[in-house]
Amino acid sequence: MTTVEIERGSLFEEANLPYGVFSTQSDSPRVGVRVGEMVVDLALALGDEVFATPSLNAFMAQGYRRWVEVRQRVREAISKELPDAAVHRVEEVKMHLPIEVGDYVDFYASIHHASNLGRLFRPEGEPLSPNWRHMPIGYHGRSGTVVVSGTDIVRPCGQLKPPDAPVSVFGASRRLDIEAELGFVIGTSSEIGSRLAVGEFAERVFGIVLLNDWSARDIQAWEYMPLGPFLGKSFATSISAWVVPLLALEAARVPTPQQCPEPLEYLQEAEPWGLDIDLSISWNGHEVSRPPYREMYWSPAQMLAHMTANGASTRTGDLYGSGTISGPRKDQRGAFIELSWGGSEPVKVGNEERHYLQDGDEVAISATAPGPDGARIGFGEVRGRILPALLQ
Repeated sequence: MTTVEIERGSLFEEANLPYGVFSTQSDSPRVGVRVGEMVVDLALALGDEVFATPSLNAFMAQGYRRWVEVRQRVREAISKELPDAAVHRVEEVKMHLPIEVGDYVDFYASIHHASNLGRLFRPEGEPLSPNWRHMPIGYHGRSGTVVVSGTDIVRPCGQLKPPDAPVSVFGASRRLDIEAELGFVIGTSSEIGSRLAVGEFAERVFGIVLLNDWSARDIQAWEYMPLGPFLGKSFATSISAWVVPLLALEAARVPTPQQCPEPLEYLQEAEPWGLDIDLSISWNGHEVSRPPYREMYWSPAQMLAHMTANGASTRTGDLYGSGTISGPRKDQRGAFIELSWGGSEPVKVGNEERHYLQDGDEVAISATAPGPDGARIGFGEVRGRILPALLQ
């Protein structure tokens, strides 16, 4: 039998208990929970076969009351001795995509990010589009290219239109970028033709992952008018292996920034779901930015309400991203297009300078949030390395 020990100050104390899908050399992928530097096999620890599956979907679909019940059972289980076979060190397991992704939607909810891009693309005009302060703006992405942290990213190819070229050409992106975001995982579905209210957020959304919406800015620039992002975004989206349950983040709740004009009634929150989450972006091992999620203009509850306002259904495993998280300062920008100001200002990466990603570069995004009694909640990381384009 094994006793799970947690080092003092761990980002994965019992106040957190994030879920993931792992495998060992002898077992197929199954659901576990991270406790300190250990992964606890929930099928063995709780004697429940819903966790002997390669995704969280079956468990998430059981609903909010079940999430609360299991969280309490996990706390009780880790306070006692567990079978040796139920406990593994983090470094000894392989992590997998934690959910079967249904639909994937990405929003554009940071007023600082949207304003920066507006100033870059429309230097003589109003930075924000006329509708930006009235509703959360988003686009539908490609769920089949959502990958788990640690998956290499092949540099995408597509149509490009260099400023001095008379016609477009096909080739590898030369302005490959990241977007540091949070991803919200829907636990319970809703029917087509129905709408979800902002007040349903906490019982519909199971948890949060870190998300990197890789972006080919040159492909995107040529294709996005009039219908928006397509090949410049759809080649890959990375998420963290650990899903931090929303139940762990009550101490991280903060008000959203003042919204002016006042949102329409369906977007009004009695108790806003702003979140005090601090992100860190490392480029080749060097921290280059610390975006603060608490600065986000639109809350995840408002995003969910708007996403279903037309009667669109949701499914267990649906994922929606916050959009790039940026703060008011330069060292809080969540995309390299902002940090390099459209490629005109080099970014110091150790002893080198960068504007956009080069082959072999690696980006890691991590995050923490306040927990109860002064604890910190960790999200792990989402990491990816750039491989050369496949041009043949």
